Amino acid sequence: MKVTAAAIRKTLEALADRDAALFAQRFFKTGAGEYGEGDLFRGIRVPVLRKLSLTLDESPLQEVILLLSSEFHEDRLLALLLLMRRFIRGKEQDQERIYRIYLANTRFINNWDLVDISAAHLVGRFLQFRDRVPLYRLACSVSLWERRIALIATLHFIRQGEFEDTLALAELFLDDKEELLHKAAGWMLREVGKKNGPVLEDFLLRHYRRMPRVMLRYAIERFPEERRSHFLKGMA
Repeated sequence: MKVTAAAIRKTLEALADRDAALFAQRFFKTGAGEYGEGDLFRGIRVPVLRKLSLTLDESPLQEVILLLSSEFHEDRLLALLLLMRRFIRGKEQDQERIYRIYLANTRFINNWDLVDISAAHLVGRFLQFRDRVPLYRLACSVSLWERRIALIATLHFIRQGEFEDTLALAELFLDDKEELLHKAAGWMLREVGKKNGPVLEDFLLRHYRRMPRVMLRYAIERFPEERRSHFLKGMA
């Protein structure tokens, strides 16, 4: 039997939890003027969605794309999980198609958790042995979420011991106005430091005095207390 987006939505409706949905709408800042303004939640936890995704591998790709355009956050998250599973199993041409679908639908990848769960897997992994120019196009976008996709995609490179793009994008975002970009940059810098401490130290010594405070705090989170204090006091 063909698995449709409508059928998947009915399954998700049955899993909905009103109290959890109200909590999620507060947690993900869905109020007027907040970064997730207007987003709707069903109240389904990520482990439940991951388990459900294991049963939906036969969903037609077009139905997954329809699910990705849903007004409900969990529907979009499930669609991304399905794209990730399909990407991992796919051949090169399948992976390229999914990568292009992802970039054509970034307007639906519109909160930090949706970006963070998918960007490294579907953008970073695809670009591992390809030109990285698409990252810098995303980084120049007016969309906060596309800029965050560019940065989080580099987590895949960091895991392979490659830091150049992460550092370049973190530097580019030093003057960005969005705190969610500062947090993401600090997180990626911290991941660089886990792999290569001297690379992170060198970046920090060149930029820490002008880094947004939250970016710096995230980046030095694993430093010894005294060293962390020196950076925060501008004495490194």
